[in-house]
Amino acid sequence: MKKKFYPLVENPFREKDLKSAIKVIKSGKITIGKYTNNFEKIFSKKLGTKNTLMVNSGSSANLLAFQCLINPYRKKRLKIGDEVLIPALCWSTSLWPIIQSGLKPVFVDINPNTLNIDLKLLQKKITNKTKAIMLVHVLGNSTEMNLLLKIIKKNKLILIEDTCESLGSKFNNKYLGTFGDISTFSFYSSHQISSGEGGMISCKTEEDYEIIKALRSHGWSRGLKNEKFIANKYKNLDKRFIFYNSGFNLRPTDISAAIGLSQFNDFEKLKLTRNINRNKIVNRLKNNTRIKTYLTFIEANNLVSPSWFSIPILIKNTIKRKLFIKKIEQKGIETRPIISGNFLKQPAIKKYKIKQNEKFIYADLINDTGFFIGIPNKKINSKFLKKIEMIFESSI
Repeated sequence: MKKKFYPLVENPFREKDLKSAIKVIKSGKITIGKYTNNFEKIFSKKLGTKNTLMVNSGSSANLLAFQCLINPYRKKRLKIGDEVLIPALCWSTSLWPIIQSGLKPVFVDINPNTLNIDLKLLQKKITNKTKAIMLVHVLGNSTEMNLLLKIIKKNKLILIEDTCESLGSKFNNKYLGTFGDISTFSFYSSHQISSGEGGMISCKTEEDYEIIKALRSHGWSRGLKNEKFIANKYKNLDKRFIFYNSGFNLRPTDISAAIGLSQFNDFEKLKLTRNINRNKIVNRLKNNTRIKTYLTFIEANNLVSPSWFSIPILIKNTIKRKLFIKKIEQKGIETRPIISGNFLKQPAIKKYKIKQNEKFIYADLINDTGFFIGIPNKKINSKFLKKIEMIFESSI
């Protein structure tokens, strides 16, 4: 396959990132260890999160969040059939952990100007069965967090922040991922920083942290705060192999932690480069009268200081989306849908009989007219910008 001049994702790894990985490999200890622990501490200190654990992906972090909320060791746990609000514009593993945990997803339409959940519509969906909100911060943008927090407080809801696409974005000068009861992050190769695969999960209470720590590693008591107490209680068992809870194996390797930490140490620099590149590309396209007539570019919501994941674009009805995308793809610009589009249109929804008896007008709009292009990690020049502009203009 011919390499596109403007791919969705460039190789995100620098020489020093790879050297960090090689150092771990040469040490002979590549499983979870000191690099993981160090990354957790530095990440938590930088963002202001509490009780942070690294996992093997952001998707695993979402699974652990909901498995924690239903866990029998949690004093105020959710019960089978409790409802969780989630935006219709979401990723598969933002949704499936809700269902896999025996909970009921209730979809909410989005605000087309920000791509994030519509809070007026959200309030209308709250019933006495509603117990939590799975909030997806979309592509570096956010909803109005001040209003959302008021809604949560009034209705005594649990907030899970899926911050996998929005690492480094701030609302009112506070990092996204620090508002919720539980927050998740991703370091996949296309994200703001990468460890290849990997993610973080943070929680406000030590109770949730201890549950998640056990769930992450087989349900072991190993490493828990009350590990000695458990060992004394079950003296007939080998204290090294006491399975205190249910569990998975969702641990990262020290290889991915070393790469992720190397990138995170330069996060502000990487974030600035991406944001500058995004603004240069968007401004170049918006300043072209013909392009501006046919395309709409999503901007940051009020009070949001974004760490952009990508450049989401909407095609106005005067041109056909498929034809336009086909043309720019053929000319070297790679594209993809905005997240997964309206997830209710995905075949798995029908297969698993997840019913929502209403229309989601704006999620459908994004599904039918939206796409996004990537953001280069390295500084771009005027020649690159001119070529993008020419391809867009000639494809309309």
